Amino acid sequence: MSVLSILEFPDPRLRTRAEPVTVFDAKLKQFVADMLETMYAANGVGLAATQVNVHQRVLVADMSDERNQPLVLINARIVEKDGSQVYQEGCLSFPGLYADVTRALAVRVQAQDADGKDIVIEAEGPLAVCIQHELDHLEGKVFVDYLSPLKRSLLLKRLEKHRKQAVGA
Repeated sequence: MSVLSILEFPDPRLRTRAEPVTVFDAKLKQFVADMLETMYAANGVGLAATQVNVHQRVLVADMSDERNQPLVLINARIVEKDGSQVYQEGCLSFPGLYADVTRALAVRVQAQDADGKDIVIEAEGPLAVCIQHELDHLEGKVFVDYLSPLKRSLLLKRLEKHRKQAVGA
């Protein structure tokens, strides 16, 4: 396994729409393993293939405290949404930034696992938020797109300041 490089905003590749996975083979399983290792190494709870510059509909997540309950969703799509919640989201492509985003409270997702088997996931709360966030990445959308122009501008200024401090450190 290997840790992959995570794209950071405003990299234009983050706006690429992912293509469906059609081949379920050892290469895909290796990629999923690399994505999980990358997510864990970055201390994230979710990661979309788009964020590592692979434009296929693959996402991984693990909301467990022990970091031992990986969820792999391939060609996922939300088939049902319910309720609404405001949740403070962060993103590995926006290091150090967080913002309140309104999303569905519960989702029902149809997807495939790494073997190509059809699965259905019902998620609510933080896991539902995570899945919606990662699915957005696969559509070329990022969480700041949900913010008002003013909030987005302030957040992106903070991101720039954070980057300058990191370079100067």
